[in-house]
Amino acid sequence: MLRLVNRVLLGLVGLVLLCGGGIVVARGADWSVPSWWPYSGKHDVLLSHADRYRWRDQGWWWPVVIAVLAVVLLLALWWLLTQPRRARLGELLVDSGDGEGAVLRGRALENVLENESQSLDGVARARVLLTGRRRTPAARVRLLLQPHASPGEALRRLTTEAVANARDSAGLDELPTEVRLKAAKHHADRVT
Repeated sequence: MLRLVNRVLLGLVGLVLLCGGGIVVARGADWSVPSWWPYSGKHDVLLSHADRYRWRDQGWWWPVVIAVLAVVLLLALWWLLTQPRRARLGELLVDSGDGEGAVLRGRALENVLENESQSLDGVARARVLLTGRRRTPAARVRLLLQPHASPGEALRRLTTEAVANARDSAGLDELPTEVRLKAAKHHADRVT
């Protein structure tokens, strides 16, 4: 989601800056610009003295200006603070044995670990997310257990089979894993 928000916001900001800059350059070169554009010549200003003081005496003007600027500031701060957080690990560095190494896509390892976890007895659904750094990844696993499943047995099989296989196949010394278990809702059995 963060990647989508970043791309949309950067695209909008870039489009506004490109259009505004293009119109100013076009006007400076004496090319035609849209009729609504307030900048009409090389020596004109974007906002005239009258435009800048038009709403100054109105009682609602300053509270609206301050509120809009505060919202813009809060959105900019939110955007800035969410940048360092990267939830999903994009790729892992794997020792290939030849001294050069290889790159393994994080989603590929997530999919394998997810499929293997889902195939365990008593697991209805599994979701896996790799976090951490390229050389020291960690896994977050969410398991939805079927009504008859034993949580202890499902956890034991997950760590000894699925996580161990993923760790060994990626050539990692360790793969710290946080597991969250949730039981699937089920209806009571009726006896007739």
